Amino acid sequence: MRHCVVAVMIAAGMLAGPALARVPGHPQQVKDYLSEVEADKIRDAREPSERIKLYMAYADDRLKKFDYEINRATQERRRSEILNGLLNGYAGCVDDAADQIALAKEKHSDIREALKLMQAKDKEFLELLQKYDKDGPDLDIYRDTLEDAIDGTKDAISDAEDAQKEMQPPPVRRKQ
Repeated sequence: MRHCVVAVMIAAGMLAGPALARVPGHPQQVKDYLSEVEADKIRDAREPSERIKLYMAYADDRLKKFDYEINRATQERRRSEILNGLLNGYAGCVDDAADQIALAKEKHSDIREALKLMQAKDKEFLELLQKYDKDGPDLDIYRDTLEDAIDGTKDAISDAEDAQKEMQPPPVRRKQ
């Protein structure tokens, strides 16, 4: 009897889970590469341009930590996990920043300033990633993740350039 009650409660939870995820005001799922504070800042940012800037700052942070870790003389057991985790986090931030471009188009938001930042930072990031792709220490333990990060960065640069071309400048207000 007790097992039946538990099974019913589990089934009810499974059915209610997706419904709760859609309830307004219910916390969204935190992406695994963002800290709670970072995720809160993203949620609190009202405009896509603000989110792009935050994602770019977080991507920069992940890449700086990767650079630090890769150049650190250590024989840590989890080295592969740490390096791949930082690159995955970086790639997630860059991808999410690029996703904000589509959202900005839907909302007709002005993100030109954020696009300029994104283009400049992504080009800087790409140079560093390509440097590690050529002669990075311990390349074998993070090669696949690095290639994904490079591809994601190139895609983000392309998305930002396309959006920059499509964005029309705001109307010029004439003095009367």
